Amino acid sequence: MIFDTHAHYDDEQFDEDREELLLSMQEDGVGTIVNAGSDVSSWEDIRNLTARYPFVYGAVGVHPDDVGELNEENFNRLRTILQEEKIVALGEIGLDYYWDKESHEEQKEWFIRQLELAKELEMPVIIHSRDAAADTLEIMKKYGGKLQGVIHCFSYSAELAREYVKMGFFIGIGGVVTFQNAKKLKEVVKEIPLEFLVLETDCPYLAPVPNRGKRNSSLNLIYVAEQISELKGVSYEEVVAQTEKNARRLYGME
Repeated sequence: MIFDTHAHYDDEQFDEDREELLLSMQEDGVGTIVNAGSDVSSWEDIRNLTARYPFVYGAVGVHPDDVGELNEENFNRLRTILQEEKIVALGEIGLDYYWDKESHEEQKEWFIRQLELAKELEMPVIIHSRDAAADTLEIMKKYGGKLQGVIHCFSYSAELAREYVKMGFFIGIGGVVTFQNAKKLKEVVKEIPLEFLVLETDCPYLAPVPNRGKRNSSLNLIYVAEQISELKGVSYEEVVAQTEKNARRLYGME
């Protein structure tokens, strides 16, 4: 069954048909979904989703664009929620220099604090990095071998992907790999062993071809798996089976 390692079903774009869509997942081949947090307000929605749907698990953390929301009270609340049974990772966290909504120094400070919390609680991390390759790598090098995690929505070179794989991290592959101009990401998929790749949507964003530009959902992961199958010269079934196995290893759900 397909395992979507990174979704945002708490997003308002799903308000009209969330129930119907999620209840259709398993009959359409999607077995497990991890809904990732982005800001403080998402945490309660994620807890509700994991309580309502047996196949939905959660990750909570604060995206770099929203670290201004973090303070000691919220950080302590984060620590508490992370210890709940169906919360399987801390994320998404990291650095984003594209939008520059928060200062680089504040992003780094809260990124490191959340990484330290993950280390303390022995939880995997979901890493967001956009236009911040050097700073993300410098920070993550300190945690190689000490943390398990995924570099979500990977957008850098195959060389950098290899560095993360050496540290024991997985590489998240989503709809972008189907885009005609995604040469770097296609190279990453060719060069990185299938044992280190996981499927993700980042839905409602980044829908793959042939649905590019529309609202994304886990049902579109068939197109991502087909593209990986083609690039690696292995069967679609092998891609789905191996990436599910990888995702379960990533989130300690084996």
